[in-house]
Amino acid sequence: MRTAFISDIHANLEAIEIVLADIAGQDIDRIVCLGDIVGYGPDPNPCVARVRERCEITVVGNHDYAALGRMDTLGFNEYARAAASWTAQALDRPSVAFLEALPLEVVLDGLHLVHASPLEPDRWTYILSYQEAKRQFVAFPEKICFIGHSHLPIVVEQLGEEIRAISFTPDVPVRLHKDRRYLVNVGSVGQPRDRDPRTAYAWYDDEMGAVLLRRLEYPVAEVQRKIIAAGLPPFLAQRLVDGV
Repeated sequence: MRTAFISDIHANLEAIEIVLADIAGQDIDRIVCLGDIVGYGPDPNPCVARVRERCEITVVGNHDYAALGRMDTLGFNEYARAAASWTAQALDRPSVAFLEALPLEVVLDGLHLVHASPLEPDRWTYILSYQEAKRQFVAFPEKICFIGHSHLPIVVEQLGEEIRAISFTPDVPVRLHKDRRYLVNVGSVGQPRDRDPRTAYAWYDDEMGAVLLRRLEYPVAEVQRKIIAAGLPPFLAQRLVDGV
């Protein structure tokens, strides 16, 4: 079984269209979405529709929660708050109904799926250090937990008390050993933040016992144009080309 993982689409329709087209050529059996379908970008409803149509499983993200009014956005920066307010007004009824029904986490065929972190998933914790990763590994019994949230693709491996990061180079399979456990961040479809503006997603092949990262060019300028036309903060357009 080969499963594609997409995350942090952030209402970027051009990026998700490129990703879905690529997935169609990758011998993928199913698609999982790890949340943050909306927020920041100009096309929340079409992006929700694509996820609803194409993904077998979807979990909710913090920006999805924010657009639904389920969380306080005081912790967001000014651009994220402005986008959350804009998105809340832009969402149509089918999109709201879909987002409201999404779970915080799912276990699928022995894989733990969550947007941010398996420990207290509604706290939206960023896993950005070995110390935090070690704390999170105790929160799930499964061998692999797939996450998004930070927009930074990485594989973190645990063997006993040792934790290490493994380079997640595009198109180079990373073998997942049977005697070890893993946190896999699949990166961001719609708003990469590793200074690489290309869209990102990953797939996992349980027969190969490997994950693979894909990076793809997409028409960033068109998304920038639509962000400005929608009246969203110009910074949200600029960061797409900078990959930050």
